[in-house]
Amino acid sequence: MPQMSQFMSALIASGTILIIILATDIGRRRITTMRMVRSVIAVAIVIAIFVESFPTKGNDLSLQLVGVGTGVICGLIAGVLLPAYKDATSGDLYTIGGIGYALVWIVLSGGRILFAYGAEHWFTMDLVKFSIDYKISGQDTYANAFVFMSLAMVLTRTAVLLAKMRKLKGQDIASGQLPQQTTTGASV
Repeated sequence: MPQMSQFMSALIASGTILIIILATDIGRRRITTMRMVRSVIAVAIVIAIFVESFPTKGNDLSLQLVGVGTGVICGLIAGVLLPAYKDATSGDLYTIGGIGYALVWIVLSGGRILFAYGAEHWFTMDLVKFSIDYKISGQDTYANAFVFMSLAMVLTRTAVLLAKMRKLKGQDIASGQLPQQTTTGASV
């Protein structure tokens, strides 16, 4: 079976993650454990499919860590753009994913795809020179950096949701009410 191009790998991986995140988070959505776990499982599957090796020569590890760091920062931004609140009547916790939240995910996914396309068609020789100059062993390192960025972004977004969920539940405990008896809405 021939190896998939970097562009096709980025297109499939980024597209899959984007579709799952947007389908899970856009609009008014109840916060559930399955909702959070589903996204993490999707990224884990993408990693299992698309991460073929783990280069560690030269600056490979540094570039992959930059991907993780970028994912954490973008996940924090996405998390801020996903407000959470408690429904006054049911006591259930919800988020409202709007256009700002969607744009963060769309821009990052589009950026990964655009980079992969550019690496194959626009700036191939410049990327080869950059890789030689900075001791990066090849396209697997770049692909991993982007996949790890996605994983870090999803995990960070999930951590932010968990923190918001705990804060909303903690407000019930602090006020002496049981979570299902809360009658006022709270926004985080």
